[in-house]
This record gives sequence, structure tokens and C-alpha cells, in this order.
Amino acid sequence: MRKFSISDIEGLIGIKAHTIRAWEVRYNLVPPKRTATNIRFYNEEDLRTLLNIVALNENGYKISKIARMDRAVISDLVGQLKNELNPESLQMIGLCKATIAFDEPEFVKVMNTCIVEMGLTKTMDLVIFPFMKKIGMLWQTGSIDPAHEHFASNLIRERIIIEINKVGQPKRSKMKKFLLFLPEAEMHENGLLFARYLLKSRGHDSLYLGLETPYSDLKKVADSYRPDFAFTVLTSLNLGKNVNKIIGKVMDHLNVPLLVAGSLISEFDILVQDRLTPLKNVRDMTDFLEYL
Repeated sequence: MRKFSISDIEGLIGIKAHTIRAWEVRYNLVPPKRTATNIRFYNEEDLRTLLNIVALNENGYKISKIARMDRAVISDLVGQLKNELNPESLQMIGLCKATIAFDEPEFVKVMNTCIVEMGLTKTMDLVIFPFMKKIGMLWQTGSIDPAHEHFASNLIRERIIIEINKVGQPKRSKMKKFLLFLPEAEMHENGLLFARYLLKSRGHDSLYLGLETPYSDLKKVADSYRPDFAFTVLTSLNLGKNVNKIIGKVMDHLNVPLLVAGSLISEFDILVQDRLTPLKNVRDMTDFLEYL
């Protein structure tokens, strides 16, 4: 069973370490285990319990009251909160627990419930993108394994493709053409797939090149396809502060307006350039298409 330090727990549940320690001291709430050398740690069951405690606390339950409940009661109450306050945070917690346990049926169940209740666009905006950002940061800091991120990403990818295939062929009279691609070294595809869904659902055409498209291929494809816009997504933390350099290199190989989305666009200052439209969130994407 995986062991977590208090800093790991802090990142996974979104509660500061000193608060977790205060819960332990004041209420004996989820006390950590200790190794043979007296190092404190939490196991997966502790993590699931703490995630449930956070869910209850965010929905109005006082910690003093939660501390008097056993773990089974806490779990049952979280299940009952499904349609009550702050459902997005509950779904986020559900996805985190399923990811940590590599529980595919539960992950799919939570994701499907979100899509049925909110639709894909709102689910991506309020649940999936914040969840994936959190998972990516935890991967980078070593709090979870790369396999956890791959597990979640692939299940999300499969569901977005299903939603894309549900949409009929474009029927818009003034249809625009979009060239969709990820540049070299960018392998996080779900944001680009979601863009394809948005475009198709709004009656536009797109040519999807996928991840790690060679820069040298962009001009050739654009000359053949003749898009009205090019669209890319920058998400990988490995790209870091090179984001403006990457955008510039992409634009050097294209002569059409470029739309750039992804978490890096909201985190860094993007240099203003002609033909460049940064899209910092899902609302920016939907607004752009609304007034296109």
C-alpha cells in the first residue's frame, strides 16, 4: 500500500499541513502511522478518509462534528451529498480517490455522472481541467506516480472521443476551418480533443493532427488544407517559461491566425502579437466561437 507524507496529503486534499496537524491534535482525526524509524506517514485509506472529511467540511459540516463520526458514517454522508452543495468539489474528490486507487469503474462513473448532469463543456470547465491541473502538479512533485496521471488522462481522452463521435457532421452555412495540432514536446492531448468537440458541436470543420506535430509540417499542411485558423494547446509543465518562444516558433511556420489555449496560457504573460489570440479558459474559447 502506498505511503504518503503530510506534504503529499496537503497537495492531494488542498488543506494546509498545519491544519491537518491541528485536526489530529485537537480531535485525534486521522492520526498518521509511523515507520519503524518513527517517520510519520498516511496510507491510502487515510487519504480517502481525509478527502471525505474535506468534502463534508466544504459542505457545511464542522470538523468537531465530523470527528465524532466513524469512517463508514463519513463515507455514507459524502455519498448523500451528491446533489447538494458544491457538487463540483465532490466530483473532483471522487476523481482523485478513483485515480489513487486505479479504480476505473468508479472514475468512469463519476465522469459520466458529471457529463449527464452538466454536459461535456461545463464538466471540462469546472471539474476535468481543474482536476488534471492538480494531478499534473502532484506528478511533478512526486506525490503521485506518472501512472496515475496516465490512467486518468486516458479515461478522459476516451470519453471526449465518444462525445465527439456523437456530434453530427458540420451544417453551419458559414463554416470555418481550423487546423488543430500540438507542437513538438507537447503530449497532453485532452485539451485539443475538447477543442475539436467544441468546433464540431458548433458546426465548424477541423483537421486534427494530434500531439507533437513537427514544426516543419505545419506550413505544408496549412498550404494544403487552407484553414481560417490554427489552434494549439500548451499544457506541459516541462515547457515552462519557454511558452512565448514556442508560440513564436509556431507562428513562424504559419501564415494564419493562431488560437492558443491551455493552462500555461493562464499562468504566463503572453506577448501580444498580430494574428495571435490567447484563450485563457473555456469561457474564452466558447466566447470566441460565439462571435465568430
